Amino acid sequence: MYKQIIRPLLFCLSAENAHKLIIGALRLVGCIPGTNWLMEKICSIKHPALEREVFGVKFKNPIGIAAGLDKNAEVYNEFSALGYGFVEVGTITPKGQPGNPRPRLFRLPKDKAIINRMGFNNHGMQNAIENLHKRRKGVVVGANIGKNSLTPIEEAPSDYLKLFRNLYQYVDYFVVNVSCPNVAKVTSLQNKQSVTEILEPLFEFRRGQSQYRPILLKISPDLDDASVDDMTDVMIETPLDGIVATNTTTSRAGLTTSAKSIEAIGNGGLSGAPLTKRAVEVVRRVHTRCQGRYPIIGVGGVMTVEDAKAMLDAGASLVQVYSGMIYNGPAFVRQICKQLIADHEAAKATATTEQKAE
Repeated sequence: MYKQIIRPLLFCLSAENAHKLIIGALRLVGCIPGTNWLMEKICSIKHPALEREVFGVKFKNPIGIAAGLDKNAEVYNEFSALGYGFVEVGTITPKGQPGNPRPRLFRLPKDKAIINRMGFNNHGMQNAIENLHKRRKGVVVGANIGKNSLTPIEEAPSDYLKLFRNLYQYVDYFVVNVSCPNVAKVTSLQNKQSVTEILEPLFEFRRGQSQYRPILLKISPDLDDASVDDMTDVMIETPLDGIVATNTTTSRAGLTTSAKSIEAIGNGGLSGAPLTKRAVEVVRRVHTRCQGRYPIIGVGGVMTVEDAKAMLDAGASLVQVYSGMIYNGPAFVRQICKQLIADHEAAKATATTEQKAE
């Protein structure tokens, strides 16, 4: 029903208005007593084969919502009720900011892709904290954090530390976003020295806390292989807990959408099917470099059940969706989970048969 009726109607609206409509509808649903409980009973799949414990956090399944869909931590409870194993809210900045001028969100249906140049638009840290007070029991939430656009690049560490300190008690893990192509000079922070300057104060603050919050670094698919290795080495050499691979790409290679249409859209980060191959490559490279000893959240171009499995096979511990949910609908997570259970049962049956044959 989603692809035949709901998606065509949503695609009649501008991408940003459709997003607002979806968030508004989920907020409305969440206000009705008992609705989240009912959605969870109908939509969620529970099975021991889906459960994961990653960086000390227990997940009901490995499929989550990527940052960007719930920027202000408004509907993470509803996404969880729809069956997602975790929700990454944000990107959150210390102060609220409007982001880049509109239009700034575009669909490329021929390529099953999205281009955005939102620019960390959000209501700010205090608003997110108010919303995070409403978290339901068992809902796993991560905070994707970034600097304010007006903060000078040399003062970026103070923005990240302020967010980390204030959000610490409200989320299960943090993602340091230094890879978004839509905020001026943010990607220039993707080097060992700059990343270390951001991370060290976070590690220092965490050492004094009674609760442990994992810290992950989100990296760009546009990094060359040597730079991916450098970011992986930061993880190996510091108390960093994992890597999120990847963010959106500035590349426009291989698109079937006309060059004229792409030119009219202008700059921004591309997500969706064109990113799949590179995102899986980066996950595999990070996994190989760290010898599988650190968790990776695989994100970027997860548009099919097979894409999700490819991410896990490449070494991801968890997988996030964004464009895949937009194009496939809320039942996408259910499809992935059902296949993961089926694969588990098939592998178990094969192992039993082989054992009997021995």
